[in-house]
Amino acid sequence: MSAILELEHLKKHYATQKAVDDISFSIEKGSIFGLLGPNGAGKTTLLRMITGIFYPDSGSIRFDGRTFNPEEDIVRIGYMPEERGLYKKMKIGEQALYLAQLKGLSKADAMEKIRFWFKRLEMETWWNKKVEDLSKGMSQKLQFVTTVLHEPKLIILDEPFSGLDPVNANLIKDEIYGLAQRGSTVIFSTHRMEQVEEICDHIVLVNLGKKILDGTVDHIKQQFKENKFSIKLAELPAAIQSEAFTVVDQKANELIVKISNNHRSNDVLQHFLQQQCTIESFHEILPSLNEIFISLVEGTSATTRAFQKTS
Repeated sequence: MSAILELEHLKKHYATQKAVDDISFSIEKGSIFGLLGPNGAGKTTLLRMITGIFYPDSGSIRFDGRTFNPEEDIVRIGYMPEERGLYKKMKIGEQALYLAQLKGLSKADAMEKIRFWFKRLEMETWWNKKVEDLSKGMSQKLQFVTTVLHEPKLIILDEPFSGLDPVNANLIKDEIYGLAQRGSTVIFSTHRMEQVEEICDHIVLVNLGKKILDGTVDHIKQQFKENKFSIKLAELPAAIQSEAFTVVDQKANELIVKISNNHRSNDVLQHFLQQQCTIESFHEILPSLNEIFISLVEGTSATTRAFQKTS
């Protein structure tokens, strides 16, 4: 697949702070891409350079196969920032129409697409409400609609589920899947790692202005696995310990074991089968993205603090 977005050696400094420090990655067309990092990591600065709000100090951005030109390409991008940009006193229908026309749609096309999305997200009765009268979740749905209704090639969603109840969060999640299936590329930025695991194909983790992780969700989880397995038995045998593994946790008849070097999962099974145990379940435990995220971010922060103390 070809890339919709390619970032090469991007740098952006504010006085003495390196907000983005030599970051490169690419995003494939039609993918759902996770851009992750703690507060102050450089995510917002990256997103603002991708949307043309900021210009990089150095490096390059290619959009859909050519050098990014904010004036021409911005109409092909939909950006939903974490800080919402709605006019509180304006009626919802009028605001959606105004924002759609800013993205280049004619009034007739804008009205058609607004009606489609308002019906799809159960917002038809909202037309004459004012934004100031909406709950946070309702405002989220309106902001989502105004971000995607002009059918952009690249959709950037910064914390899109903030304030949404589970029903509406699932509704928006299904729409994200649908947009990707119809050819849009989605950049998804959030602190909620369980949502990233469920939604994203590929992720990049940034911290302190640097890229520290880049890959598919499956590959990353395999890369950081610790050779741990769960085995659930009908009854625990007399001899649990073995040179093949170490028991690291136990919950009733479920054991969490870590396989020793030069041994395989079959050795664990053989140990219990030889004792005529009934094995009810056996599976590998992969680390969650949240666990990987915390270990990497804490590691890079500790390294930076140590460097600062010695410099």
